[in-house]
Amino acid sequence: MTPLREGGSLPAIVEADDEGLYVLKFRGAGQGSKALVAELLGGEIARMAGLLVPEIVFMELPVDLARTEPDAEIQALIRASGGLNLALDYLPGSITFDPLTYEPDVALASAVVWFDSYVCNVDRTARNVNMLMWHRRLWLIDHGAALYFQHAWTRDDDHAASPFKLIRDHVLLKWAGALDEVDERMRAVLTDEKLAAIVESIPGEWLPEDRGFSGKDAQREAYLKYFTRRLRSSAVFVEEAKRARAANL
Repeated sequence: MTPLREGGSLPAIVEADDEGLYVLKFRGAGQGSKALVAELLGGEIARMAGLLVPEIVFMELPVDLARTEPDAEIQALIRASGGLNLALDYLPGSITFDPLTYEPDVALASAVVWFDSYVCNVDRTARNVNMLMWHRRLWLIDHGAALYFQHAWTRDDDHAASPFKLIRDHVLLKWAGALDEVDERMRAVLTDEKLAAIVESIPGEWLPEDRGFSGKDAQREAYLKYFTRRLRSSAVFVEEAKRARAANL
């Protein structure tokens, strides 16, 4: 296991029992299991939208691994993360996306900007691009900061119609000149049934008791309500992205 000391979540490269290498996201790190919920929902919705995301898997982490770990910080992280965690397929040889050396086409940039507006992903900026180049293709990673409102919400909150003003800092915004076309395509691709299946895949142990909801099913219902309503009001965040792009050109 190799810690990746980048950002605040301290993921790690691990070898699983299938002998594959994965980037493990610990449920005991940072924002806890809700960051894993955002990682799962964001990654699978991006994949449904036709964007490239490494395979996402559920991974059981035995706490016994802490006994052979010399780093006290990582020992504590393993102990706090015992049980079901989330991991992404490791892309060997991949490099961090650099906007100075690679210019995405308009359709791809627009799709990524649309997606990040849809899931309210605050973490795709020039400072922290969270994209990799692998085999000359653009891959999206690290969606744990998406759906930030979930850390303090109730069943009565409605974030679906928010314009997501932070899109102004998106690293691909200047190339996103086909947002209307992408919006039309996404509204056809992201069906209620497919969104419901993704939401249903959230493990129950990642949904802690929350005073804002009557139970785990109510939390899942709130996620699905957000995604379906936000899709129907996508013109709000698309117009905000277009306005921000025009202001920055």
